Amino acid sequence: MPIIKSAKKRVRTTKKASVRNAKTKRTLKSAIKSFHAAVTGKSAKAGDSHKKAQSALDKAGKKGVMHKNKVARKKKQLAAAAKKAGVKSVGTKKTAAKKAPAKKTATKKAPAKKPATKKPAAKKK
Repeated sequence: MPIIKSAKKRVRTTKKASVRNAKTKRTLKSAIKSFHAAVTGKSAKAGDSHKKAQSALDKAGKKGVMHKNKVARKKKQLAAAAKKAGVKSVGTKKTAAKKAPAKKTATKKAPAKKPATKKPAAKKK
């Protein structure tokens, strides 16, 4: 057990982080396993489980549990497996949220700039 105050705090924070990381890893593993089970069983909920697995991967990458390149690689592998199984992916937040077209307001036209005046040529002596 450490004696120094900062080292004691470090032990406490490390313990909290390891619990949080273990929970993230556990949810990630279960999401990926459920996706693979849905894909192999040709389940109707394969698209939903694909979305959950991708979300779990994103969270793991954001929290630093998994490297961002590994997250990208795993997401690509999941997408390839889903495509091979013929799973229709459920729309993501970016594609699902459709915005209504913005109304165009009348804008005033900027006044035309005056042409620059030329300076008279200097007289030669």
